[in-house]
Amino acid sequence: MGIAENADIENWIAQETLEEVLEPDLPIIDPHHHLWDLRGRSGMGFRQEVYLCEEISRDIAGSGHNIVQTVFAQCGAFYRADGPEEMRCVGETEFVHGIAAMSRSGIYGPTRLCTGIFCTADLRLGDRAAAVLEAHLHASEYFRGVRTAFPSDLNDAFLKGFALLEKYNLSYDNWSPDFTRLPRLADLADKFPGVTVIVNHLGGRIDPAADDSELSTWRSAIDAVAACSNTVMKLGGAQMRVGDWEPPYHMHQTDAPWSSDAFLDQLLPRYQYALEAFGPARCMFESNFPVDKDCISYRTLWNLFKKIARELGLSEAEKRDVFSGTAARAYRLTAP
Repeated sequence: MGIAENADIENWIAQETLEEVLEPDLPIIDPHHHLWDLRGRSGMGFRQEVYLCEEISRDIAGSGHNIVQTVFAQCGAFYRADGPEEMRCVGETEFVHGIAAMSRSGIYGPTRLCTGIFCTADLRLGDRAAAVLEAHLHASEYFRGVRTAFPSDLNDAFLKGFALLEKYNLSYDNWSPDFTRLPRLADLADKFPGVTVIVNHLGGRIDPAADDSELSTWRSAIDAVAACSNTVMKLGGAQMRVGDWEPPYHMHQTDAPWSSDAFLDQLLPRYQYALEAFGPARCMFESNFPVDKDCISYRTLWNLFKKIARELGLSEAEKRDVFSGTAARAYRLTAP
């Protein structure tokens, strides 16, 4: 029996016309997905309220794509309800480590979920953030880094905390819908060339109706952060709502999910620009599920990515990078 709170989105996804799975044997590491239980939590707004081991395993198995590993992305899930405030975020890593153990049993299929985990820590604590990072590392052998916002002034306390990432060989993920912040993220990356800085979701909100001025500003912001050799781009997240703003392919805006060809026509220039700015060796396709599930199924999404790779003429080596190799390097995983 399904979960009642998930019924709307599951019924909407079921309206799509199933596509033939392209290149079903191509190994994929999905480097960005969430797991959560939002029942009783107001304000998030995502239509998939429950997304745990069984739900993501079902999406992967039903997609027909060869997802071999995944990376869990910070989303504030299952924080501790007590203890010091700065340590409560460690509960997320503890929770996800349990999901990784469930997956490793093989009961939920051959995909190994959460072989990489990035959660959060308040780097504004400066040197005191070390205790939080050490607690994450103790909680899971799969812990690989953090995702946080960064202060516009890059103050000394934050920079001291950020320096700990290099000490512990951890990565730094970041996303804001405001892509004009990317040049400041580039400044941060330049200060710490030993830290892998991972830009999420094409750098910011992707509005298919953006005018020429907005597109030009976005391109300049992408160029600024791509100029740093220690930055990596996640190609995805364009298929998502942001706050109250919904793109035309959101489930609230269209009766049935779009095809991968329709998404390709709408979004290819954005993916192409980011991929060419960073190069395939510093890009990785991501699902951003279940956030993007408001707009697209897991099967159609990976078909879209494979069509992008084909449309742009990527070589076999470049395809290995964008579908698994870059993710394996960025999160220190065993490449397929």
